Amino acid sequence: MAEFGVLVSYPANSVLFLARLAVAYGFTMPAMMKIEQIEATQAWFESIGIPFAAFMAPFVSAIELAGIVLLTLGLFTRFISLLLMCVMAGAIVFVHLQHGFSTANNGFEIPLYYFLFLFIFATFGPGKYSIDCLLFKEECHA
Repeated sequence: MAEFGVLVSYPANSVLFLARLAVAYGFTMPAMMKIEQIEATQAWFESIGIPFAAFMAPFVSAIELAGIVLLTLGLFTRFISLLLMCVMAGAIVFVHLQHGFSTANNGFEIPLYYFLFLFIFATFGPGKYSIDCLLFKEECHA
């Protein structure tokens, strides 16, 4: 049985790397839309009841943009994952929760999946294929 554990542990770093890239890619379009239309984003944030919308619109956009870069590089992965988890929690509460779970109804299914992937990164780190691993050796385990 121990052999099976060793066998399935081999791709762990590759899986973390590919998952980081997938999550970063998933943030790209929403982040770019927010940044390119920051006034519209602020108005939308106000319309759905997000407090301090004038501050939160550029703040959330900056976190998402930083998340794309940092997750792709595997740099400060745990920290940016925690910030992006807050963004996803806000998206679930303010945008998707009222529509239920299903993606078909704009529910919270997809933001929940992002939240869970980010939780994995925050818990286990970025894996061996990351700048974090080069800078902070303790981040190299997976």
